[in-house]
Amino acid sequence: MKVVIPVAGAGARLRPHTYTQPKPLLPVAGKPIICFIIDKLVEAGLKDFVFVIGYLGEKVRDFIEIQYPHLNAEFVYQESREGSGHAVWTAREAIEDEDEVFIAFGDTIFEADLQQMLDCSFSCIGVKKVDNPREFGVAEIDKEDFVTRVVEKPRIPKSNMAIVGLYKVRQVPLLLRSIEHLIRENIRTFGEIQLTDALQFMIEQGEAFKAVSVQNWFDCGRKEVLLETNAMLLNQRGYAAEALNLPLFENTIIVHPVAIGDGCRIENSIIGPNVTIGSGVTIRDSIIRDSIIGNQASLADTVLRHSVVGTGASVRGMNLALNLGDDTEIDFR
Repeated sequence: MKVVIPVAGAGARLRPHTYTQPKPLLPVAGKPIICFIIDKLVEAGLKDFVFVIGYLGEKVRDFIEIQYPHLNAEFVYQESREGSGHAVWTAREAIEDEDEVFIAFGDTIFEADLQQMLDCSFSCIGVKKVDNPREFGVAEIDKEDFVTRVVEKPRIPKSNMAIVGLYKVRQVPLLLRSIEHLIRENIRTFGEIQLTDALQFMIEQGEAFKAVSVQNWFDCGRKEVLLETNAMLLNQRGYAAEALNLPLFENTIIVHPVAIGDGCRIENSIIGPNVTIGSGVTIRDSIIRDSIIGNQASLADTVLRHSVVGTGASVRGMNLALNLGDDTEIDFR
């Protein structure tokens, strides 16, 4: 079974960070988003991966080849971003001979029993109950947990079970024929070829999908969710314990949980709780909480909360909640 991970999106809702850094490489709780996805899939025994890359795709490819040298990885390029279904279609030559395929969106951190999905004798769709299903693809489910209908961002939802971006598909030829049907007939939702529509076509052709509930799911497409996910993961067992082994920083108080990368210089500051700091960061005379600070950033005389600071950014003399892109310099002194 091959895993298809679409990572070609532009990440418009996370700009300015995604102007220079692909969304799957944004750091959360000490490592990039995509690492959480790959690590869980590898742990479940999956080893053959197809990454659909596009926008800033060379950065994704370089990262995976360096960080996961033993992964059996293929890369296909999605020249035009025309939706999630089109992304899977782009990978058709890599998966057309597979009996089954697992699909995981590259910007979604999840906690799920993947073995339950892999062992299921039916195709599966990962779902999670949400308060506002209008923002997501939605699955309508019968009493035996079979999916009867899927709809992309319905105006009037008939279910509050959101589709979380995890799928196991047993009938790969039918999946590809379904996407081809959408492309040939130019059937689009919100202007795109949606994987949700292809799955609905499969259901109408008789393919049975089981709904599998996930424990946690974070669609890291917005700053607020990114910070919420960072806090949740840092507070899980293991991250706080690792923070206890951090080096001592001059005249600095660390309020756990935090994750701090290698080669950081921090002095006269209060860091935490719920802070991820990348590698090579310099922080002086600052207070930072509930924030993510990118690699090689520099902060001084600053109070930050609920902020995301990009790689190489420089901040001086600020007391704000901030969303600052890579290589940006702000001096309020």
